[in-house]
Amino acid sequence: MAVTGRRAGTFCLLLIVALCAQATRVQVFRAEELNHNSANQRPVIERYAQPRGNLRVGADSVTGSEATGGRFDFKRTYTDGPLFAAVTGYASQTYGNSQLEGTEDALLSGTDPRLSGWAVWDAVARRRNPGGDVRTTVDRAAQEAAVHGLGGRKGAVAAIEPATGRILALASAPSYDPGSFAGASAGDQVAWNRLQSDPDQPMLNRALRRTYPPGSAFTVVTAAAALESGVVTDIEAPTGAPSPSVLPGTTTPSATGARACEEPGQSLETAMTLGCDSVLGHLGVRVGPERMAATAEAFGFNEPRLDIPVRAARSVFGTRTDEAQLALSSIGRDDTAATPLVMAMVAAGVANNGTVMRPQLVDALTRSDGTTVRLMRPAVYRQAVGPGTAGQVRRLMTDAVENGTGRTARIPGAVVGGTSGTAGPGADDGGTPYAWFIAWAAPAGSAAVPPVAVAVVIADGGAAEGTGGGLAAPVARAVMQAVLAG
Repeated sequence: MAVTGRRAGTFCLLLIVALCAQATRVQVFRAEELNHNSANQRPVIERYAQPRGNLRVGADSVTGSEATGGRFDFKRTYTDGPLFAAVTGYASQTYGNSQLEGTEDALLSGTDPRLSGWAVWDAVARRRNPGGDVRTTVDRAAQEAAVHGLGGRKGAVAAIEPATGRILALASAPSYDPGSFAGASAGDQVAWNRLQSDPDQPMLNRALRRTYPPGSAFTVVTAAAALESGVVTDIEAPTGAPSPSVLPGTTTPSATGARACEEPGQSLETAMTLGCDSVLGHLGVRVGPERMAATAEAFGFNEPRLDIPVRAARSVFGTRTDEAQLALSSIGRDDTAATPLVMAMVAAGVANNGTVMRPQLVDALTRSDGTTVRLMRPAVYRQAVGPGTAGQVRRLMTDAVENGTGRTARIPGAVVGGTSGTAGPGADDGGTPYAWFIAWAAPAGSAAVPPVAVAVVIADGGAAEGTGGGLAAPVARAVMQAVLAG
């Protein structure tokens, strides 16, 4: 009996050891795997077991939480959801999260250890702190002007405060209501499926995640490169661009622009004012691929990790050495493609004396009681060009608004500098082009850095009206007016 008892005790001990080993394997070594298993609903249940922290625009919360009485205690709600969707993204019990709802999920859901002064004790006690708040950089008036300006047209707007990099507006059209699928009901599923199947892709953030050929709007970069490299030393002097112009090494006519662009000996000032692409393409070839690429990259092109903190798509300026391709790339065609965010960085860098600030969408992270978790500070991204070059490019952009293709961007009582652009598949043979306008604005007589720079792209304006100056410039003007009025 004693032997049998010892054997039974040993067997039980082995069972206990095996049980402990299995529990340790599951709870420690496989914890991360199981937490992210799609079949595990516990993280979602815990995430929505309490009200979520809020995203704020100025003093106002543009999000909220409401009790559901169901499996998930609370679900996300949105105030003016379509107005701020490109900023907030969505938080869905079924489909996860995106944009700031995603990048700041730990803070908003209350799991961020920075929310507590007793993080170790909270972890042991499994106590969750109230969700924190995210204070965005967005200016409500600028955002409303951007969204209303786009109206029912497909396109995007990005506006930046040049001296700090704070993003004042971020709009994408068509938009969507992130609250329509925030829950887990059959209605939420229907709303999600409808958005996913919509050919206009309303859930695509065109300001951050879509690139477009910028056309002549890119010539701001080319002009800056030509001046900074010494290829052009006097903006009023003839550039030596041939007329009629053909792409180097080919018999293909180069894009020209206004009839006056066909006259030989155009200066950089005239070319930028009238939108003479042939002159800018010629200058891009003279600058050369290395210096053109270096200048473009200093403004944000070819950057694979541009986080605001949401990651933007990579804007591209090609580095191929074929002169014909370089000429086209230098006027925003061929393989040149940009997000509205990066084109806004171009305008902002010129406005800020050649210094490009790192764009940011968040001003501060706070606890639910308003105390600060993290305060964001301005940071330099690159010194794209020197102050002298930036001043000359500002003059070129101002001339384009006062006397050239950007007249519709004029604002009474303000100095406005801007450049239009038209490019895209089919633009040269009757197709619908992309209409661009990039600009900055400052109160007349002010010596300070202009308070706003903006980029607008309209993707479906129609071939007849789809010019940057005619279609996109009025939207840019409305956004800049909203900021100046504030």
